[in-house]
Amino acid sequence: MMLPGPRNLITDVAGLSVGNAEDHRLKSGVTAIVCDPPATAAVQVLGGAPGTRETDLLEPHNTVQTIDGIILSGGSAFGLDAASGAQAALREMGRGFEIGPHRVPIVPTAILFDLINGGDKDWGQFPPYRELGYEAVQRAGPDFATGSAGAGTGALTATFKGGLGSASVMLPNGITVGALVAVNALGSATVGDTRHFWAAPFENQEEFGGLGLPHPLPANASDIRTKMGANLQAAANTTIAVIATDAVLTKAEAKRLAIAAHDGFSRAIWPAHTPLDGDLIFALSTGASGKMLELADFLDLGAAAAATMARAIARGVYDATSAENDLLPCWSSRR
Repeated sequence: MMLPGPRNLITDVAGLSVGNAEDHRLKSGVTAIVCDPPATAAVQVLGGAPGTRETDLLEPHNTVQTIDGIILSGGSAFGLDAASGAQAALREMGRGFEIGPHRVPIVPTAILFDLINGGDKDWGQFPPYRELGYEAVQRAGPDFATGSAGAGTGALTATFKGGLGSASVMLPNGITVGALVAVNALGSATVGDTRHFWAAPFENQEEFGGLGLPHPLPANASDIRTKMGANLQAAANTTIAVIATDAVLTKAEAKRLAIAAHDGFSRAIWPAHTPLDGDLIFALSTGASGKMLELADFLDLGAAAAATMARAIARGVYDATSAENDLLPCWSSRR
């Protein structure tokens, strides 16, 4: 068995820090991933309803090679404002793509829809996400809260509250892989009407309850459970994530890593990648290990990325906590 890193968080990948900022009255928030030094990055979108900023520049044929950070935000399209706050914080730190005397922080961003979740969205003239983005970057460090925190504050799945999840693994060749995800899926992370996680085969050290898969599988295991069945707005979805490694990757290889990590969505959420989800994964290569990969090593990296992402999804739901005006129960409240 491949073991998690010392924190079992994406920050086990050297060169990354994470910060959260949230408003529990709003039931929404922002998570910032800060890359120091800048990291090679890519993105793969497989959901049918994405909301993004600065993702075109991540394609391998485009000029910018590294980025300063990534923002995951609630708030639907309003949450894209979080990138402006993150840019302001990074600029104050002297970070950014250098163009003459100016520095422009490069902060690709993705959002999820959490407007209909029981929170008070009457924020007045301007939404609060720019300030939350600034605060999230300021708080970035090696340790951070999961569950009902940051971009996962108001997240929901078909059956339970969603949340912010993270996990890591250390490969035998010395490479570290980490995942960070805000789980707000149209579908369910649990099997049928049970508390058992679809990601159970990949669980490491009972990190999300140690229940394994139900035996026998319930008759309704393959039933499609969605938020429409829970009388919630069908469009209130999207799982957004980051997969990261300290291996040295090109932008094209990072793109392949993001593609592989989407298998973790399919292993942990049923159904995933629907027309009503904006499912998206950013990939980061910090290169901190100094190790370049042979083809066989990359096969292992892709498998580890999928497994680690599946674990992070389950942990996001497992770590969620109850709050006032919740529309769905959290996983821990059901026995």
